[in-house]
Amino acid sequence: MAEEVMLIGAKGSPFTRRVETALKMKGVQYEFMEEDVSNKSPLLLKYNPVHKKIPVLLHNGKPICESLVIIEYIDETWKGTPILPEDPYERAKARFWAKFMDDKCLQPLWKSCSSQGEEQEKAKEEACELLKILDNELKDKKFFGGDTIGLADIAANFISHWFLIIQEVTGVEVSTKDKYPKLYEWIDEFVNCSIIKENLHPKEELVAVFRGRLQAATATK
Repeated sequence: MAEEVMLIGAKGSPFTRRVETALKMKGVQYEFMEEDVSNKSPLLLKYNPVHKKIPVLLHNGKPICESLVIIEYIDETWKGTPILPEDPYERAKARFWAKFMDDKCLQPLWKSCSSQGEEQEKAKEEACELLKILDNELKDKKFFGGDTIGLADIAANFISHWFLIIQEVTGVEVSTKDKYPKLYEWIDEFVNCSIIKENLHPKEELVAVFRGRLQAATATK
């Protein structure tokens, strides 16, 4: 019996791209359904009634939600390139850094470029401290998990691509190669890995998206 795998997401979303990366690392064939996040479909609301957010993975009709949870599910369900290490301690560390990306890094990084005045200065200060922590964690490693791409690297995809574009669009400089050399070495290794490179959202499209979001945010202030 053929497996049915569908991913409900948005191509410009780093969270959707995380799941696509995991599926491609495992060589899983899947159907992609593009979701309009400003006009949520009945399908999305049906399969993620709690958070009403993308991405959602449907595996033989069963929904799995939240990108990091989905990645672990993919890793446990399909053989092939491992995403989490076998060693329990190393697995715990991978989960720790993946959670760190979501819980600690995402909001300050976004606010460091999108907010204004005192709020922006505070966010920039916080973002710089967080990037310093990540730079230090990479001091003797190629990737967060060691020699190969793993859960924490996939979780950090926002830093490797989206955040650099946001900085360019806003003209705000938070992250530079001089300040975070190991982080930038990681970015170079990560985005030039074949699976990641093929899976990056086109820069020009993200530029247009972020310009629109920033204009909308400014208009409401």
